[in-house]
Amino acid sequence: MRAFVLVAPGEYEVQEVPAPVAAPGEAVVDVERAGVCGTDAEFFTGEMAYLHQGHSTYPMRPGHEWAGRVASVGAGVDPAWIGRRVMGDTMLGCGTCRRCLRGHQHVCEKRQEVGVRDGRPGALAEQLAVPATSLHALPDTVDAVLGALVEPGGNALRAAQAAELRPGKRVLILGPGTIGLLVALFARAAGAQVHLMGRTDSSLAFARTLGFENVWRENSVPDLPFDAVVDASNAAHLPALALDLVEPAGRVVLVGLAGTPSRLDTRTLALKDVTAVGVLSASPGLDATIQAYADGSVDPRPLVCATVGLEQVGAVLRGERPPGSGPGPKTHIDPRPSPPVDSPP
Repeated sequence: MRAFVLVAPGEYEVQEVPAPVAAPGEAVVDVERAGVCGTDAEFFTGEMAYLHQGHSTYPMRPGHEWAGRVASVGAGVDPAWIGRRVMGDTMLGCGTCRRCLRGHQHVCEKRQEVGVRDGRPGALAEQLAVPATSLHALPDTVDAVLGALVEPGGNALRAAQAAELRPGKRVLILGPGTIGLLVALFARAAGAQVHLMGRTDSSLAFARTLGFENVWRENSVPDLPFDAVVDASNAAHLPALALDLVEPAGRVVLVGLAGTPSRLDTRTLALKDVTAVGVLSASPGLDATIQAYADGSVDPRPLVCATVGLEQVGAVLRGERPPGSGPGPKTHIDPRPSPPVDSPP
């Protein structure tokens, strides 16, 4: 099968590699869509922390936001999975440690991460093999485009939940990229008044097309009581700004990761009686995200700007927007050799 392979920082190939075979407990999935995200770009540049911590090495096959159809299963797996449309959890815990037994497999010390840590090649390929226990079935109303947005959506849903949003609450989201906009969509679905802060006119203009009128640059954020502030950016100075802007007794949610350490004054955190929450992984939020997409309460489709093939992945990772792209921040990959003519963007 064909797969996109990073062979070194900035170096890549679309290679013919052995097709996966389902081991006991596993399923092999025909990939229909895979998303490209900031983590993949960090692997492309060589900046991703796991490379320096020994968790990931080149050559590697990225891709952890995906949807597809089960092609085969290994021993011990219910054959009823075959032919079902699915997406999968990225975080694969050992299943036996204290964290896994408490339902926290996404922070298991021995976890594998599909397309991220060594041992589990990712979904920028025609097929991938994953444990059947990581699969989540997709209803008919959640097609491959939505299915590949479940993983980032799960992170965003958890961030919105951590902000404890409901009607009458006001939230400020820092960073109108894919995760920030998804947080905004879930926050609006919860009935909150949503504000977004960004760096570029184009990103704020796109947010307006999604119906978010309260959009600001950093120097123009209004003096309003924000019950929660969500940092979904990669800017090292914004967690401190989030703490400054949040109301006393409010909540700061940190779902973005900067390339350098962020600093904030814990005296302010204590004296304002603020609750700060970090969010890693979509795992606990996948089912609820699928349900929100299925019932239409959240529609992330406009975030996808283009769908391209494996040969275009390198250009996307270099930061190039595919020709004819829409204004959204997310690029999808269709790895199939001959995608359907009516394949949606």
